Amino acid sequence: MPPTNRQYNCIVIGGGPAGCTAAALVAQAGYTTLLVERDALPREHVGESLMPETYWTFEKLGVLDQLKASRFAKKVGVQFVNNTGRESQPFFFRNHDPHESSETWHVDRAEFDQMLFDNARAKGAECLDKTRVLDVLKTQDLVTGVRLQSDGQTVDISSRVVFDCSGQQSLLANKFGVKQVNPNLRKASIWRHYRGADRDESGGGVKTIISHTRDKQAWFWYIPQADDLVSVGVVADNDYLLKGRGKPEQIFAEELQKCDGVRQRVEGAEPLDDLRVAKEFSYSTTQPAGDGWVLAGDAWGFIDPVYSSGVYFAMKSAEMASECVIDALRLDDPSAERLGAWNDEFSAGTKWVRKLVHAFYSGEFRVGKFAMEHPEHTAALTNLLIGRMFHEDVPKLFDDLDPWLERMIAEASDSEPDDEMVDGAPVLA
Repeated sequence: MPPTNRQYNCIVIGGGPAGCTAAALVAQAGYTTLLVERDALPREHVGESLMPETYWTFEKLGVLDQLKASRFAKKVGVQFVNNTGRESQPFFFRNHDPHESSETWHVDRAEFDQMLFDNARAKGAECLDKTRVLDVLKTQDLVTGVRLQSDGQTVDISSRVVFDCSGQQSLLANKFGVKQVNPNLRKASIWRHYRGADRDESGGGVKTIISHTRDKQAWFWYIPQADDLVSVGVVADNDYLLKGRGKPEQIFAEELQKCDGVRQRVEGAEPLDDLRVAKEFSYSTTQPAGDGWVLAGDAWGFIDPVYSSGVYFAMKSAEMASECVIDALRLDDPSAERLGAWNDEFSAGTKWVRKLVHAFYSGEFRVGKFAMEHPEHTAALTNLLIGRMFHEDVPKLFDDLDPWLERMIAEASDSEPDDEMVDGAPVLA
């Protein structure tokens, strides 16, 4: 159905975690808010593993009790498997911080996103799915609304702020030419779900498992979920994974045979008929906001799935940007400067995760060895994996990690060092 009004204080594009967070917080502050999602909800989506630091945004949204009562699998840690199939000890987040925020969930994104969508409606936003944004409306350089298509009708809706959380569709970033694909992270992924695969719940919950293939050309995620399902995906350079190798089903099977850490876990399990592909998904934007518009979530940028940061970045950026939107509406000043004031702090935090991603893809990131040589940085590294990217100790980590990694790359040989355990401590990668 079309929107009930023709004018709102804020229009939010995209009904994923970022859009639902933005709509809920702006509406809760007392401003008329319209949230539109182009697809019919509920709908499947990749990105089921959450970072523990999402806890604080969930608390602000008022959905923690729903999550605690949900059927979602409780995530208590991570585990890494090297290219030889050797496993690290499980790394439990609560050993770093015993607060309940150190445990989170592996979610069914269809159900999770629907919960957040319903929460935005409960907070006062008008929420519509099956509604496409055809264009944005402008008066000179000021964005003043959107043109929508809903139930076969095309309508122009005005607003004081357009909040783009359209995900990798990146509607405004593409329109205004501010999206840039990362040339050093041109990755692709193929993923599917299995029923009846291995499920280790030692430690009181499930873990995200990251496993390299034997040739280290690719890595797999392994994410146990509710209802005896496991999400399994392979990630590699786009050209290596998808070009000239046949159908995605065949490529997935070939890479699985080279990944003992995952292949053994899915033996005898039932692969579901839901294989999907994504490519060249790492990108950034050169401008977070303009007059009358602001970006958040994947519409602002996406780094890589390796550390499960996507949903946390989406929700945290939307939370921070929402504060700027509320401020702009209160002062009647929807300028680029005011709407984008959140960006510097957020970018300063996410750049450390970006650096850790590049370290992972160097092929020589031996965290056990690094921790042995620099035990003073173990807490900072753990903070990054949990999502505490704004912690004051994190920048100091890279003062030593960068030169150490350069030395490891220079010393790299065909043999793999046996550093999976250091004084009984778990290896993180």
